[in-house]
Amino acid sequence: MTARGAALVVPEFDNVSVVSLPTMVEQCREAVDWTVRNAASFGGDPDRVYLAGHSSGAHLASCVLLGDPPVKGALVISGMYDLHAPLLSARSKYVKITPDELDAASAMRHLGRIRCPVAVAWSVGDSPEFRRQGRVFSDALEGMGRLASRTEVFSPNHFEEPRQLADPDSPLSRVLFSLMKI
Repeated sequence: MTARGAALVVPEFDNVSVVSLPTMVEQCREAVDWTVRNAASFGGDPDRVYLAGHSSGAHLASCVLLGDPPVKGALVISGMYDLHAPLLSARSKYVKITPDELDAASAMRHLGRIRCPVAVAWSVGDSPEFRRQGRVFSDALEGMGRLASRTEVFSPNHFEEPRQLADPDSPLSRVLFSLMKI
C-alpha cells in the first residue's frame, strides 16, 4: 500500500480479556476518528481514509462502519458479522456480552447504517462458518447497494490469508487497490 502512495495506520486496541467488546469497538472508532483528524500530519488525506481488518479485525471494522465513520470504504477479510453463532462456541467462555451488546456488535443486523462501499473477502481455507458469514454478509451488502466486491481467495488456512497483502499482485491486494482506486 505504501509503495502506491498510501499512508498506513495500524491502531492498537485492548484485548477482549482486558476490556469489554463494546469498549474494543469504541477504541477502534476513536482510532478511525484520530486518523482522519491527524491524516495530514503524516502525509495522509483525511478525505481518503479506508478501513481494513482480518478475522476479529474484520468484525471490529464492520462494527466501526455502523457508527457512520468518515471513511471512503472498507475491506473486511474473514470476519464474523453476526455474533450469534460464534458465541455458541467456546468463545462464550471469554467473550461476555449481553444480548443487546451482541445485537449492537453484529453488523448483519444493522446493514442500513453502513454508508460506504465494502469489499468482503474470505478464504477457501477458512472454517465453514467464516465462509458462510462472508457470503451472507456480501449478499446482504449487495442487496443494500453497498458491496464493492466479493472475493474468495486461496489460502491454506485462516491465518495465512492477510499475508497476501504483502504481495501487490495478489488477488487480495488487487481488491484493496481497486477499492482505494490506487
